[in-house]
Amino acid sequence: METVEMTTVSLKRPHSEDGVANADEIKRQKISEKPKTGNNSGQSVETVTEQPEKSLLEDAKNEIIPNEEGEEQEDEELEDSDEDGDPESFADMMKHGLTESDVGITKFVSSHKGFSGILKERYSDFVVHEIAKDGHVSHLDDFSVPVDDEDPSEETFTVLSDEDKKRLEELQLFKNKETSVAIEVIEDSKEKRTIIHQAIKSLFPGLETKTEDRDGKKYIIAYHAAGKKALANPRKHSWPKSRGSYCHFVLYKENKDTMDAINVLSKFLRVKPNIFSYMGTKDKRAITVQEIAVLRITAQRLAHLNKCLMNFKLGNFSYKNHPLKLGELQGNHFTVVLRNITGTDDQIEQAMQSLREIGFINYYGMQRFGTTAVPTYQIGRAILQNNWNEVMDLILKPRPGAEKGYLVKCREEWAKTKDPAAALKKLPVKRCVEGQLLRGLSKYGMKNIISAFGIIPRNNRLMYIHSYQSYVWNNMVSKRIEDYGLKAIPGDLILKGGTAVHIEEDDVDNYTIHDVVMPLPGFDVIYPKHKIGEAYKEMLVADNLDINNMRHKIRDYSLSGAYRKIIIRPQNVSWEVVAYDDPKIPLFSTDLDKLEGKPLPVLPTDGQFRALKMEFSLPPSTYATMAIREVLKMDTSIKNQTQLNTTWLR
Repeated sequence: METVEMTTVSLKRPHSEDGVANADEIKRQKISEKPKTGNNSGQSVETVTEQPEKSLLEDAKNEIIPNEEGEEQEDEELEDSDEDGDPESFADMMKHGLTESDVGITKFVSSHKGFSGILKERYSDFVVHEIAKDGHVSHLDDFSVPVDDEDPSEETFTVLSDEDKKRLEELQLFKNKETSVAIEVIEDSKEKRTIIHQAIKSLFPGLETKTEDRDGKKYIIAYHAAGKKALANPRKHSWPKSRGSYCHFVLYKENKDTMDAINVLSKFLRVKPNIFSYMGTKDKRAITVQEIAVLRITAQRLAHLNKCLMNFKLGNFSYKNHPLKLGELQGNHFTVVLRNITGTDDQIEQAMQSLREIGFINYYGMQRFGTTAVPTYQIGRAILQNNWNEVMDLILKPRPGAEKGYLVKCREEWAKTKDPAAALKKLPVKRCVEGQLLRGLSKYGMKNIISAFGIIPRNNRLMYIHSYQSYVWNNMVSKRIEDYGLKAIPGDLILKGGTAVHIEEDDVDNYTIHDVVMPLPGFDVIYPKHKIGEAYKEMLVADNLDINNMRHKIRDYSLSGAYRKIIIRPQNVSWEVVAYDDPKIPLFSTDLDKLEGKPLPVLPTDGQFRALKMEFSLPPSTYATMAIREVLKMDTSIKNQTQLNTTWLR
């Protein structure tokens, strides 16, 4: 098996203004002294055809650019006038983004000649189905609601007027000073009053009701049952004991990430997002199907959301006694369409057979490192160095590239005044990481950056450190494959019963490259016994870190480390090449298409364009884009894809 170096299309690293990026490159060159051999595949780069949904370029420009921690921060009411303009100017801004080589993604394992294709031309070209621990693949194929005598009548959902619902929601969320809301009962009867009582208690958790006579008229009075805690704790006494406490359902969503989806559901259900649980987060720019569980919300209420939500469908309802736990899944099954492919049938066959038989390098994908000119791993490195002024500067300083206009103004204010309160005033959205840090600096002062940084949610803070670990891992795996190829060798690491051990000389024939793991740096891992172990130390020394002392004085930032397989072989790999003329038509049926009985368009046998439809299953924490990269041998970064899109738009 041959390893080949990645070819790129005019993708030299741009010189950063502060020289940090170039310093990183120099460090990698010091570690890797071997000359790199290129792949003279002569591959051409095809550009993008007309985009029926949003093109990748439009998507990158109009959607929310992830901030430092890679999390999307959005506010749909904000105008983004600063980024309006022609595609070329946006592409110029994206020149400051990252390419794969910037984060150590440089190698391939297959020997086929690369070809081009368009990834996610339509978000519906990328479909993800979650695979549970027992191997069950999540599908939306049933809208029916479990029959339950305890459920309220259908009239519960229509008896309250929009005005009543608005007043009740404001009361529930403590948005006004009122302590109660009175609703007059028109056409008074005991049955009507009962339905109104049920509707308020069901639709507005935390509110209690009573009936009062006022001036000869009947009123239902809604009031708070137990203060602000009631909203977070769904009503216990109104839930039948015979029914499981959690309603499990399949969520089908389009062009929304999992957390956005849960925030939308919680808003419509008027509950806190933390009563939802799930096994994994899914891509935004895709159609994804996954299982969700929610505490003490009926399937009936959930099913009603199908009438009012765009780009969401809920189904396959059942009641169970347990929530879902993050990470408790076998993986995900992907259906991907690569449009306008240029490869010959032989090239495609070789590429897909290699993916099935050998697999791909298990790199951390580009989304791990952010999209701005300040990569997240640089912030993680500064945290580990205990250099808090650098952390603050990297998060808040002005930088070239595509960002929201208000963020640009905030950074400019910060650079000019170093006044956190003044910079914070430039931000209409305070929940982004920049806003959270500025709020912390305002509260704790410029001499207590550690406490100010601690205001940022823990998971977001740890993302920076994990990004640095991923950056080291990617670079070390590229060097391991460059130096030793695709065979297991003495000194490599494998896992035995969850424990890492070295491969000994007399045992090496019992293992393949698919058994080999590499460590993410930390205090609780061991390193390879060959020269890659030394390369880890050299890389961390170049970053002013000690590989033998990865404990941080702040416990949260101490790295224990972990192990990760260097090659992943996808399961259930299949593919077909299809011809098409109209780039706007779907090339396969989704779960929703099948439920709604939509026929698949008739495709020509000899169309103007060709597409590669591929399916495969991957374990958790692996990146489908890295599998696709191995097939195409193209840079998957936003920077490169934007340049390709812009070339076509000219």
